[in-house]
Amino acid sequence: MSGPLICVIEDEDVIAAAVAARLRAEGFVVEVAHDGPAGVALCERLRPDLVVLDLNLPGFDGLEVCRRVQRDRPVPMLMLTARDDESDVLVGLGVGADDYMTKPFSPRELVARVRALLRRVERRPQAGAALRVGALAIDAGERRVRVGAEEVHLTPTEFDLLGVLAARPGVVHTREQLLAEVWGWRDGSGGRTVDSHVRGLRRKLGPGWLRTVHGVGYALEVAT
Repeated sequence: MSGPLICVIEDEDVIAAAVAARLRAEGFVVEVAHDGPAGVALCERLRPDLVVLDLNLPGFDGLEVCRRVQRDRPVPMLMLTARDDESDVLVGLGVGADDYMTKPFSPRELVARVRALLRRVERRPQAGAALRVGALAIDAGERRVRVGAEEVHLTPTEFDLLGVLAARPGVVHTREQLLAEVWGWRDGSGGRTVDSHVRGLRRKLGPGWLRTVHGVGYALEVAT
């Protein structure tokens, strides 16, 4: 029985080959594309379980690839970037990337992130009652969020993060707790990933919902 199918979209041959080889060694089925248009075509043809996507690609960039692939259907995406630029990261997360890694990266960590993303997809509920916190309504089955009468469009990771925070409103969640519950990481690394997603979530929900406890973590509050 073959493992999950992963599309690697990376224009640097050495990196693409190394990522593909490591993932295949871990039991994944891997296909590779080296530019934006070819990557979109590959995803449309194969409908992968997950995409590893470089931000800087010829043809059109990884952000445009992410938009086009996610427009067809939600698929977990791990974005690779050569720059640890916060604006690039926030835009990438905003258009649908679930996670990001900055080059150079550890192949071992990449495999761990891929496995964590796939586990999160498996855990996502297919049905469930709406959770309400003040004017905020979260439907776990339909994966829809509303603030009052207005629907808020969240990425898959933003939705999962909000669900964890909303399950215990007012309770401060440490970055380590959020990494374990949302991302499935147990080693405590990746605090900046949490911070980036919280910033994106705060921007979409509006002021007053997310409280930062400096040096500790975050809590969902009822907006006033």
